[in-house]
Amino acid sequence: MNTLSSYRTTAAEQGLTVPIADDGSIRVWFAMRELRFATRPDPLAYVVPVEDASLVSRAKLITFLENYKTVVVLTPDPMAAFEAFAAQMVWVEAAGGAVENERGEVVMIRRNERWDLPKGHREQGELFAQCAAREAEEETGVKVNSVGRLLATTLHAYNLYGRWELKLTAWYAMQARDCTLHPQGEEGIVCAEWVSREEIASRIKNTFPTIKTVFEAFLGEE
Repeated sequence: MNTLSSYRTTAAEQGLTVPIADDGSIRVWFAMRELRFATRPDPLAYVVPVEDASLVSRAKLITFLENYKTVVVLTPDPMAAFEAFAAQMVWVEAAGGAVENERGEVVMIRRNERWDLPKGHREQGELFAQCAAREAEEETGVKVNSVGRLLATTLHAYNLYGRWELKLTAWYAMQARDCTLHPQGEEGIVCAEWVSREEIASRIKNTFPTIKTVFEAFLGEE
């Protein structure tokens, strides 16, 4: 099983770290709800003061998230508190990203009634960039010609058949030639489309915050 510590032994050479915001906070998304480890309170969030990282309780924090959209773990050491939380989860690594063709269109998929980007679990010994290209090809039928810069890393958590998993996803900008797309139905993907940059904003209005983060970085290249 992967752990946060085993991730760190291979991540540095690939330019990857646990994502830390400009204010020093670490954000974990539970679909549309946010768990944040931070040194400063948020007046719009439910705040849980934690002086000692060893007292972080996954079960309690998840219970708070059932009632509040944003929960802030207020702590002097956000990384230590996050690591204590991560130790109570099953660590998962994945990669994906924005695949662009020569016309500037981007591959988007629709899954779970939301517009999304292709991504999937990293295989043992596989580089994150290799995983991003492979998963894009498997989920959409596109042929990735090259993998460009790292756009973002995100964290999200979910309950899979009674087991809580914490997934770190590395998102890349990729290039491909225009082609007919073939959504991978067995992965719950109902369609895959080439989407112009002008259309992206309307597609992502109701999508996950992690996907919005990726597109902010991708479109920021312009």
